[in-house]
Formats: sequence, C-alpha cells, structure tokens
Amino acid sequence: MKYDVMFIGPATRDHNIDYQGEEVHDIGGAVYFCAYAARAAQARVFSAVKISPEDASILDAFDFPRESLALLPSARTTLMRNTYFSADRERRKAECLAQSDPITPQEIPAAECTLYHLCGLLYGDFPKELIPALKQRGLVSADAQGFLRHNENGAMNFHDWADKLEFLPMLDFLKTDAAEAEILTGLSDRREAAKQLYAWGSRETLISHNTEMLVYDGVHFYTAPVRARNLSGRTGRGDTTFAGYLSRRILGDDIPTALAYATALVSLKMEQPGPFRGTDADVRAYLDAFYR
Repeated sequence: MKYDVMFIGPATRDHNIDYQGEEVHDIGGAVYFCAYAARAAQARVFSAVKISPEDASILDAFDFPRESLALLPSARTTLMRNTYFSADRERRKAECLAQSDPITPQEIPAAECTLYHLCGLLYGDFPKELIPALKQRGLVSADAQGFLRHNENGAMNFHDWADKLEFLPMLDFLKTDAAEAEILTGLSDRREAAKQLYAWGSRETLISHNTEMLVYDGVHFYTAPVRARNLSGRTGRGDTTFAGYLSRRILGDDIPTALAYATALVSLKMEQPGPFRGTDADVRAYLDAFYR
C-alpha cells in the first residue's frame, strides 16, 4: 500500500496542569495530533513513532491499523510537563523532563509515501543526515519547532536554526508559528517573515497564529481566520492545522481550498481536548457554517 504521508516524530507522556491547578496525564506529541487530523482530511496515514519499547502501550492510543504504525525504539520516551496560566492556554510554561533519542535515516520504515513530515518537538529529535535521506524518497515537510526548541536542563528555550540555509531549500512545505518565524528571520511581521523564508528556499510556508493561518508560496499570500467557539482543546493547534493542510495539498486541493479546510478543521478541534476525532463530513459542515 502507498500512503499519502508519513508522520515521523516522538510521542510523549504529558503531565498537564491547567490554570485552576487541575492535573491530567495524557498522551501527546505532534505525531499523535497530526495522524488524526490527516485521517479526517482523507489522507492515508503512516505514523513512525519514537518511544521507549517499555511504553509500547502508547501505540494503543493511535486508533489506526497496526500495519500503519511503527515503533522506533528509544532509551527514553519524551516526557513533558505543561503548566497553563490562562483559560485559553495561550500562556504556559513547558518543561521537558526526558527526551527521546534522535531518529536516524536507518530507522525510517520502508513504507512507500508521497510525503515525509518531520513533526519534531525538540532540537535533537532529527540529526542532520535525515532530511537529505528523506528527500531521496519523496516530498519532505517539517515543523520548525523541532529545530528551534531546545531542551536545556528541562527548560524549553528557543534558538535560531543554525543550519537553516542548508536545509530550508530541501523542504517542500514548512510550518512555523508567528514567534518561531520571528526567531528564524528576525522579522515580527508575519508576511515579511514568510517572504524571507521563501527567499532562503522554503517553497510553501504556513505560519500559524491564534487569529489566522497564513500561507505564502512565493507569489501570493493566503489567509483563513480561526473561528473556534471555545479553546478547551488548544493543545495541538499547529500540528492539527498543518497535518490537515498537507493532506489536502497532497490530495490535490489548491492552496486556498486546503488552507480553508485546515483552518476549519483546527477551529473545530480546539473546541474539544485531545486529537481531532471527527470526520471529513464534520469539517465540511463546519466550513459551510462558518467559512462560506
């Protein structure tokens, strides 16, 4: 079977503390949120999940056929603690209590895919040789977070991507949030940052923001507003958006159509904690109700 997209990255055990002090232990990680969003968007999904074999039960949280899942063994499973300071979860303190091992080219499953998406959480998740190796197999996309966010004795600090000029030209799609785009480019204006990233080689860049999603392809800017009716499911916003967007692009949608779909998907997802468990029909109904 050929898959549309392979999501590659660590899953996590998350310890979440909300602004009222309520504690929840859950499964997380970009690879987890991406898989569900892409499936809703009708993509055929393969997930390559970096975890300790001792935590193999994490794969049970992926409600997917077992043949579309691969456990990439690590000495440790990434462990995150997120402390939220506001009801909308925009203000938070993120700490990494353990980080998984790097994902090497030799570990990538042989499953044939159109697109390989690096959905990392921390610098060090992906060694330098991985992007060129994947580029030989198909299209490649990445979330900038996995190259900017550093685990420094548990504290999560952002630093510029030292190798960006080498690797941005190898990416067919790039996702950043507004803050990450500024770290990469030094530009606070999202459109100017997108133009700079294109000049450095990124072909199609999506920049997420709490008010809208923006895509730049080197010629045009496209935007879609976030219209979530509540933000109880804020965690996983960027992952959900980009997975939905990538899926619809790979399946043939043009940029504005894919962006509207992905933004409707994430708006609906943010109304419920956890990964998006709805359907394509749910997303299209939301599009009709709030985006037409």
